[in-house]
Amino acid sequence: MRKTGDNNNHKAPQSVQPGEPTNPQGRPLANTILLSIPDDELAVIRPHLRFVSLEHHHVLHEPRQTLQSAYFLNSGMISLVMVTRQKESVEVGVVGSEGFIPLQMMAGLKRTPHRVVVQISGDASKIGIDRLQEMLPSLPKLQAALNHYAGVHALQVAQTAGCNRLHDLDQRLCRWLLLTQDRVGSGLLRITHDFLATMLGTDRPSVSLAAGDLQRKQIIEYSHGSVRILNRKKLETAACECYRVIQQFDGNLALK
Repeated sequence: MRKTGDNNNHKAPQSVQPGEPTNPQGRPLANTILLSIPDDELAVIRPHLRFVSLEHHHVLHEPRQTLQSAYFLNSGMISLVMVTRQKESVEVGVVGSEGFIPLQMMAGLKRTPHRVVVQISGDASKIGIDRLQEMLPSLPKLQAALNHYAGVHALQVAQTAGCNRLHDLDQRLCRWLLLTQDRVGSGLLRITHDFLATMLGTDRPSVSLAAGDLQRKQIIEYSHGSVRILNRKKLETAACECYRVIQQFDGNLALK
């Protein structure tokens, strides 16, 4: 998987290396799924991909609204968030450059029960869902890769649901930070405590207490709007077993 350095600090467009796959706008592709398919299949889908910038907090899909577009992430991270009628929310899954959204399209569904929101800014290749579904029968390797990712991601969602119910906030915060660093390739995460509280299904004071405990142990350093991971090994030790389980799921993405 290609890494992008410190995420959320938008840098100048990456230069394209000779022979490197690009989208029609000449931007390099860094999505694992698109890079895994044969050149002939990439040549078919490539003209329909449109580069889009993903801004922090931007909502890509709202619950129960008709899905219009699919996104193959090159950088950044997207959260799948469950929102209750009482406006309470909690994150149930994350997607980075290893994946795509919406996962429901692979089951022929036109809606999602989750809010899909950009958690860490980045960019993606966008394509209309109807167009992608029309093309998939003639792109067997891409179709197989999308089905595989959707299945593996469902395991991540199930593990996250159990984690949110059974493990304490300190452990869940560690798990979240590890999963995020894995996807954005940076130890500096530009994220607020308010947004962390939303993702973890708790309140800001509780997140501040948990982050403060990790800072006293010199595992992280946090300030307004950012968290820096100082000691990855200690962070893994402090996390619940759910991180290692989800990490195994992510490792299976390479299996065909």
